[in-house]
Amino acid sequence: MTDIILYAFGVMYTPGPVNAIGLNNGIQKQTRVFGFFAGVAVAMFILFFSVAYVGEQIMNPSLLTVTSVLGSLYIFWLAIKIFRSNPAQSTEAPPRLLTFRDGVMMQLLNPKGITVALPVATVQFPAAGISGFVLFIWCVGLAIFAFGAPWFYFVFGRLLGKNIYQARYLAAINKLMALFLIFVAISIGLSPFVI
Repeated sequence: MTDIILYAFGVMYTPGPVNAIGLNNGIQKQTRVFGFFAGVAVAMFILFFSVAYVGEQIMNPSLLTVTSVLGSLYIFWLAIKIFRSNPAQSTEAPPRLLTFRDGVMMQLLNPKGITVALPVATVQFPAAGISGFVLFIWCVGLAIFAFGAPWFYFVFGRLLGKNIYQARYLAAINKLMALFLIFVAISIGLSPFVI
């Protein structure tokens, strides 16, 4: 069963769009991030639990293609929002914070989340004899584990952000993170079409 935890850790805690947003929120000194991270956790629970019960048939190549394209478009949209945001404190209304719904949608459409859920739910759970109520407990535990990934990057961003005081540096970081997300969106969107 440790192989399930190691695999989930290896995929969930590596850089990706959700973790990049967590890092950026930390650098930007956001304080209201719990909803977004909780949305990520709920989405991972939905993925683990639904894929475990419905099985491999739910993820056929055409559905994976559609999910990849939708996920990349959503990530691209978030990248544009981050690129255009102004971290300088001014008289303008503060930028819209990412919400629980944003976390759920981003993670449900994130092929990286599917990459975690599919092999765990269809191969590793059955191989370990995990079913019934124990399956539910495992899905809850892995969802909590998923909450920790962007939170870890957020904390790192907060520590890094303590050394960044000028708005122009924050704006440059926003643009860099947005470009990173655009790269992720393009690679996710093109992945089903590249052989």
